[in-house]
Amino acid sequence: MADAPSGPTALRIVLGTQLRRLREARGMRPADAARAIRATDSKISRLELGRSAVREIDVVDLLTLYGVTDHAEREQVLALAARSNEPGWWHRYNDLLPDWLQSYIGLEQAAQSIRTYETQFVPGLLQSEGYASAIMALGDFPPEEMEQRVALRKERQRRFLEGDLWLWAVIDEAVLRRGVGDPRAMRDQLGYLLEMSERPNLTLQVTPFNSAGHAALTGFSILRFSEPDLTDIVYVEHLTSALYLDKRADVDAYLLAMERLAVISAPPADSAGLIQAIRAAT
Repeated sequence: MADAPSGPTALRIVLGTQLRRLREARGMRPADAARAIRATDSKISRLELGRSAVREIDVVDLLTLYGVTDHAEREQVLALAARSNEPGWWHRYNDLLPDWLQSYIGLEQAAQSIRTYETQFVPGLLQSEGYASAIMALGDFPPEEMEQRVALRKERQRRFLEGDLWLWAVIDEAVLRRGVGDPRAMRDQLGYLLEMSERPNLTLQVTPFNSAGHAALTGFSILRFSEPDLTDIVYVEHLTSALYLDKRADVDAYLLAMERLAVISAPPADSAGLIQAIRAAT
C-alpha cells in the first residue's frame, strides 16, 4: 500500500475500500459480511464507504471471513483501522461543527489538491482574519463562539500556508465587489488575495462580469488525493447540509465545468490586475 493519507476521514475511506475489495474478491455479499460481525447491511455499506468509525474486533472478524491469513497483511489493515479511529485536530471544535462539515474538513486535511469555484464569498482557505470575522458576524454567533470559528478557519489554512496543499481557486467578480464587513476589511481581504496569488501553490483566477456564460449554477470544490484508493470527491455546500459526489460520471461533469470556468476566466496575471483595480476603488 502506498503511504497512507493523513487524517482519520481519509483513512476510513481507504480502509473501507480495502475491505470492500477483499469481500468482492471472495464473491461475498454485504449481507455475508454483516452476519460475520453481527451487524446490518447498512453498517457494512457505511463502513465500506468510510462514513463511520470501525471497531478493530470487527476488522479482525472480517479479515478472517475473507481468508486473510498472512500476519503482515492483517497487521497492516489493523494498523490502518487503529489510525482511522484517532481523532483529528478539528475534533476540538466538535461543538461548533455539524457532522457533514466535519467530514469535509477531514477530507480537506488529507487532500493533495483542491480546485474550487466560489460565487458568494472568498474561499475559506484564502480568507483574511478580518474578512472571516465579518462572515461569522453574519451568523449572529456569540462573541466567544465567533472567535473559535475564526480560529478554526485559520487552523484549516495551515496546510495551504505551509505549502502542503495545492489550490486552484476561480472566484466570480461579484465576490470581490460584494461588501463583507466595513470597507477596510474588504481592502485588507483584496490585498491578502494579491499577496496569496504570488504563492507557487496557488492558481487564482477571477471570472469577470463580461465573461461568457457557463453551466456552473453554484460554487463547488473538487478534492484530489495522493492515495490511489481515494478517488476525486466533489463537495457542494448548502445552508444546512452538503453533497459529497464520488461517482465517476458526477466527478467528470464537475471537472468539465471547472475546465470551462478556467477557460472563460481571466488568466492569473490579469486576475491580479482586476483585484488591484477593485481594491483601489474600494
